[in-house]
Amino acid sequence: MQNFNSERLRSARLLAGLSLRQLEEKLLSRVTYNSISKYEKGQMLPDNGTIIKFSEALKVNPGYFFEQNSIELGEIEFRRKSGLTETEIEFLKEKTKDKLERYIQVESLLNISSKFKNPISRYQITGVDKAEEVAGVLRQEWALGNNPIPNVIEMLEENEVKVIEVEASEKFDGLSTIVNKCIPVTVVNESFTIERKRFTALHELGHVVMPISNLTIKKKEEFCNRFAAALLFPKEEIIRILGEKRSNIAMGELVTLKEEYGISVQAIMKRALDLEIIAFPTYKRFCIGISGNKKEEGLGSYKGEEKSKRLLQLILRLASENIVSFDKASSLAGLPLNEFHAILNNTTHENNAELYSPLGTTFLMAWDNDEPEYSLDDLKTINPNYESR
Repeated sequence: MQNFNSERLRSARLLAGLSLRQLEEKLLSRVTYNSISKYEKGQMLPDNGTIIKFSEALKVNPGYFFEQNSIELGEIEFRRKSGLTETEIEFLKEKTKDKLERYIQVESLLNISSKFKNPISRYQITGVDKAEEVAGVLRQEWALGNNPIPNVIEMLEENEVKVIEVEASEKFDGLSTIVNKCIPVTVVNESFTIERKRFTALHELGHVVMPISNLTIKKKEEFCNRFAAALLFPKEEIIRILGEKRSNIAMGELVTLKEEYGISVQAIMKRALDLEIIAFPTYKRFCIGISGNKKEEGLGSYKGEEKSKRLLQLILRLASENIVSFDKASSLAGLPLNEFHAILNNTTHENNAELYSPLGTTFLMAWDNDEPEYSLDDLKTINPNYESR
């Protein structure tokens, strides 16, 4: 086969959360552990039938293994790395690369270029007060005013920051990096509460826009926390609402602010402490009181939405204008073909299931055959770069 990309096999395996041994088991030992390892290292090339088996087991289109890598991750900042296994870290990296590759490819097909401009790169961050200051500068440069940010993820993407949501364990909050030396990326855990996702996305933004690479990990985290809190709840607003000095703040007040500004009650109280609206004893009493309810269950929630539909909208545009095939569009969206058609046509995916079922084609029946006869169309489906001889 031509141009088989061994790195894509490893990526697909990691994205499926499988070790080499587990993939061997999933393949019913029809492809051995040693062979898979050699395929991933580029020491051997799989035949057509083996590629189909990998495609079925890893739930990717056969053509996936022939695409070239277009993503180069820069230095990665993990918000919380302790407790994550190497396998989990590799999964998070591959998940980030996978979505970004699709995102950049979609923008390229539509001739959209990402041109991120960092409005605070010239500032020196010497302390938390400076982190507070540059958050205000960013709000001004991005025309956010002092009002609550309705949708943090959408706001970031409108300003050329890519935001990736991934399924991950509680041990993972977020990470940030620069892709291809020019595209800022923040990654958040999609299972977290909406308030935590908002805060994490902005905390990770701090890592990529503030020049703090020479600081200790502790200082970086402290500055990014202050930066995120100031973006979510500007100093002028919290003082206007709470006043300059308070001896106590009622939980009802905090819940109301949480629902309006999309910031947790714990982060609001920390912000009040940082701005010296409350004294430390008041903050300590609050922390003791809420220690048994860190997830703030029963304490309201932000009423807005925290999602970006930009990537899906661009892919729907590609399909609507016939720039790519429906099959390619569904692959870019990371969705089964019938589900993508359901979204495109605004119907239930059950209505599309039979019409767009991929079952029954020769190349997908290869599981039960060592190496079946392939038609020219089958070969082009397996390898888009195939040329008849």
